[in-house]
Amino acid sequence: MLQIQTLQPTYLAPLHHRRRRDAVAFNHSPTSPASLTVPISTTNKNPLIQSLCKKGQLKQAIHLLSHEQNPTQQTYELLIQSCARKKSLSHAFTVHRNLTDNGFHQDSFLATKLIDMYAELDSIQDARKVFDEITQRTIYVWNAIFRALSLSGYGEEVLSLYRRMNQIGMPSDRFTYTYTLKACVVSENKLSSAWRGKEIHAHVLRLGYESHVHIMTTLIDMYAKFGCVENAKLVFSSMPVRNLVSWTAMIACFAKNGRPLEALELFHEMMLENGDMLPNSVTMVSVLQACAALSALEQGKLVHGYILRKSLDSILPVMSALLTMYSRCGDLQLAENVFHQMKRRDVVAWNSLISSYGIHGLGSKALAAFREMVQLGFSPSPISFISVLGACSHSGLVDEGKLLFDSMVKEHGIHPTVEHYACMVDLLGRANRLDEAAKLIADMRDEPGHIVWGSLLGSCRIHCNVDLAERASRRLFELEPRNAGNYVLLADIYADAKMWDEVKRVKKLLVSRGLQKVSGCSWIEVKRKIYAFKCVDELNPQIELIHALLVKLSKEMMENGYVPVTKEVLYDVDIDEKQRLLLGHSEKLAVAYGLINCSKGETIRITKNLRLCEDCHSFLRYISKFAKREILVRDINRFHHFKDGECSCKEYW
Repeated sequence: MLQIQTLQPTYLAPLHHRRRRDAVAFNHSPTSPASLTVPISTTNKNPLIQSLCKKGQLKQAIHLLSHEQNPTQQTYELLIQSCARKKSLSHAFTVHRNLTDNGFHQDSFLATKLIDMYAELDSIQDARKVFDEITQRTIYVWNAIFRALSLSGYGEEVLSLYRRMNQIGMPSDRFTYTYTLKACVVSENKLSSAWRGKEIHAHVLRLGYESHVHIMTTLIDMYAKFGCVENAKLVFSSMPVRNLVSWTAMIACFAKNGRPLEALELFHEMMLENGDMLPNSVTMVSVLQACAALSALEQGKLVHGYILRKSLDSILPVMSALLTMYSRCGDLQLAENVFHQMKRRDVVAWNSLISSYGIHGLGSKALAAFREMVQLGFSPSPISFISVLGACSHSGLVDEGKLLFDSMVKEHGIHPTVEHYACMVDLLGRANRLDEAAKLIADMRDEPGHIVWGSLLGSCRIHCNVDLAERASRRLFELEPRNAGNYVLLADIYADAKMWDEVKRVKKLLVSRGLQKVSGCSWIEVKRKIYAFKCVDELNPQIELIHALLVKLSKEMMENGYVPVTKEVLYDVDIDEKQRLLLGHSEKLAVAYGLINCSKGETIRITKNLRLCEDCHSFLRYISKFAKREILVRDINRFHHFKDGECSCKEYW
């Protein structure tokens, strides 16, 4: 989406060089005897230096440069580009010194080329030095440093320079807006960057740049980064012209912001409206992520077929996304097949496999895959450890997880981040080693942050540890005052401990702060169509049939040992009403819809946006036995594979 700007050069050397060159030409005119024996030091070597650069012979070109008295702007341009192509910082310094010695250090055209070169060579400080030293900065120089800094992740620095540029009255152009919007995306200061991005959006509209597809597509990326999906939709819908990149950006915006159904709908719309627009590998990664989020296995298989037809199966990010899609749709066998069929693998592919084993509760397999990856010479990434520690957590492999955590620094030189500490807290907490988890948090050098405290609160929910829950929730209310989930978790813990006054207090606090609990939502794929169910859903045309089936199954199962876990209902109502409310949970509605509409013997696959509650877990175990159906449910944490009255989690979840 970013374009490198080019400026037509004027190949004029500084004035004192031109005078010297004219003198040489005069002394060696055809009528002069000296023309018969021209010394090598006075021959114009610029064409030869340029030719060597074009042939990739940089070392020879630089050697010849030392014998050229009057290098031209074009010669320096080609030398600079050659240094970038050859990834040679030492040669870059040589060319830059020579350029400065020959009086070109204030040439704004070459300054843009130097900035681009240093950015390409990951020497961003040298790029900044070039910018700081040039006195006559054109818009091209400003854009070059904006591009260099934004691509290197220095978003805040770009926005600071942009403010300075506006203060001196330098007018922006379309490239300026593309790069400054990119800076908002990579900036670490989310709140101020979102505000600055909206301000830049206003400038774009005021100056009439809304017809520029690159600027508008970058706007979509920016709003996607900050979770402003509706803003991104407005930008996309207002675009007079859309290309594949803009369609892909909007699909990715939906897929990465919890709206996978809309991502798939937009993809289908793109294919219908633009028959000649062929999705590329980036498009397919976002589409596969949407299929994975919805457990849309049949849709995913269709996408897989397209990938094979268009020969996209050699692209590593596509294959890693495909592997993840199959595992998150519950078909681990197909995920393994994709991995084993990959001709090349990188650490991302290995991470996908390790994570796949983890969410299916196969911790030992995840550990084996991690060890094999290391033995084959792949260096684990920070994500590798998040994946394998998560797998240990879901399988109760506490000692193995602790050894892996200790090996991060000792063996691999990776310093744990808050995400790794959160995994360890989850690992210890699930195993009811909450005091050990609390000590780990206390010993952290950095601020634990909401992720770590959230892991501790979740573990307290499993084991009903009120004291630690109160401690964790106090920090979470400070760090995430608008996250309703933390209040709900604390209320659940109080309810489990039968501390009803505290339950009422937390619920009042939730209401007084204007917060709402996230509604449970479940998705099921039936005959290649995705259906969504929310708690107490009344919109589905089969809702009466669904409720009747659930009531019938509930009665039959209660006669055979199923006991509704009514503590999940925090309302002060009688037992019968609590049981009725439990039957309205979204995953139960989705399962009943699947029993009614799926083919006989077909596995029912469901995705839930929240953690599976205890009652639904028990209910689905019984249904798998009574209805003789395999049921796969993926909640926010892991997979539950119900078959013959048993669950793959073995009650460790």
